[in-house]
Amino acid sequence: MPYNEPHPAEVRIISKRFGLPNSASIDTYLANEGYQALDKALGMTPDAIIDELKVSNLRGRGGAGFPTGLKWSFVPRTSPKPKYVMVNADESEPGTCKDRLLMEFDPHQLLEGMMIGAYVIGAQRGYIYIRGEYRYLIEIMDRAIEEAYARGYLGDKLHGTDFTFHVRTHTGAGAYECGEESALLESFEGKRGIPRIRPPFPAVAGAYASPTLLNNVETFSSVPAVLRMGGPAYAELGVPRNGGTRMLCLSGHVNTPGVYEVPLGFPMMRVVNELGGGMRAGKKLKAVVPGGSSCPLLKAEECDIPMDYDSLAKAKSMLGSGGMIVMDEDTDMVRVALRIMRFYQHESCGWCIPCREGTTWLKKLLTRFVDGMGQPNDIVMIGDLAKNMLGRTFCPLGDAAAMPTIAIIEKFRDEFEAYLADGPKPRREELVYA
Repeated sequence: MPYNEPHPAEVRIISKRFGLPNSASIDTYLANEGYQALDKALGMTPDAIIDELKVSNLRGRGGAGFPTGLKWSFVPRTSPKPKYVMVNADESEPGTCKDRLLMEFDPHQLLEGMMIGAYVIGAQRGYIYIRGEYRYLIEIMDRAIEEAYARGYLGDKLHGTDFTFHVRTHTGAGAYECGEESALLESFEGKRGIPRIRPPFPAVAGAYASPTLLNNVETFSSVPAVLRMGGPAYAELGVPRNGGTRMLCLSGHVNTPGVYEVPLGFPMMRVVNELGGGMRAGKKLKAVVPGGSSCPLLKAEECDIPMDYDSLAKAKSMLGSGGMIVMDEDTDMVRVALRIMRFYQHESCGWCIPCREGTTWLKKLLTRFVDGMGQPNDIVMIGDLAKNMLGRTFCPLGDAAAMPTIAIIEKFRDEFEAYLADGPKPRREELVYA
């Protein structure tokens, strides 16, 4: 996937090396501030690094937005068990593809973030769990790992210290469920990828029941910038409680889709109109999925909003994994609901009854609607069924299926009613693939 040429509205921090000749090589990385943050970290105490992360207001970029410094502080460094660093590179959320670019164009930045995390918690081993469809990225990451070993950035007693750290890649099998951290760990250990009952959380009992620092690619890739710039300067890039920049994966009915890096708090409509080049074919905006298909969508009149975790939470949606999907006035929202539910029903691991049965019945009801055989009470039934899934599953996949469904039913009920009156409508090509 080609990178986007820098847009004047962007603030490129973790994507600034995209487009440099041979950007994935260690020589390019070292010539452009590479491993400077690691050198600085090795002269700091683990507590000082955690404090810097807390001041930076860096929040997890995988979906939940949990404060990174706080999460790192939960790992019991005095535990007699071995500690592990685990990268969640199982980028599975529909609409999201930025971790893919970070590994393709700047793999050493990810490795540097892992090394800093390993130094903080006292880990000697790290793993990058890469989704099955990203197999070509394993070759890129493995090459970067070999370069880091050859230059003395990975191995035993690094930089004249007692710091020892070894890294390897691990491939998944393409299951959305394994993007959930405990299911990822189960899969990593060679078991079926289903979620664990928590607590204990991975920070205390993660890989092999040992303390594990687990973040996604974008989060680890942001850590070197925090240490190079300093926590306060990084925090200033964003808005209060939301520090730094965010990679947004802009897709849908815009003229210039792509992956863009903007400060947290960047206005959503500027993303659509400036970065996205406005609506395709001059159509009107109808709805936006802010952060991936599991996030409740916003109607056009709700989209004048900053793109940060807290603002979107107030709007009863989420920034999620940054997968922003723009829909125009011709989009059939009933078919959107069905398309989303097909995905989640297919990807449910089947462990929890509310998710396994709920997604199956939601897909059946929505299919019946689209086929022109819906009943008046189906609208209420769909909404009630989705609401009864919320908070009743072992992992958030049930919520991920329920939340967009609830939002579509509540905000576009008139389109469901129109199906009852008019019957099935012609399909738009981009919404019918299974």
